[in-house]
Amino acid sequence: MTDSPDPARLTFTVTDDDTALAVGSGSLPVLGTPRLLAWCEAATCAAVEPSLPEGGTSVGTRVSLEHLAASPVGAEVTVSAEPAYVDGRLHRFTVSARHADGKLVGSGEVTRVVVDAERFLSRLG
Repeated sequence: MTDSPDPARLTFTVTDDDTALAVGSGSLPVLGTPRLLAWCEAATCAAVEPSLPEGGTSVGTRVSLEHLAASPVGAEVTVSAEPAYVDGRLHRFTVSARHADGKLVGSGEVTRVVVDAERFLSRLG
């Protein structure tokens, strides 16, 4: 495993399935905060993936997210995850989401911990 993951950038287009109305976080046909969070986590997964050891994966353990602007259906949102802190298995990322015009949609921090997938699943009872 390398010391620090690389930054990651993913682009999504808001669909009807991504709206607050569809995900149960409101009544409006705009990007729902739970979906924005999922996209931010996906970016952190993409960032940490190349540094994972054989049989390893990462799990989210802490999230802080501000959803700052509405995104209508059809809007393109680019989510970036930048490594902010690494200590052994712990990886903290600064995340941001922007519209194609650069407008900030959301920002925050996501913490992930690298685990052995098989060992992690064997502990579930």
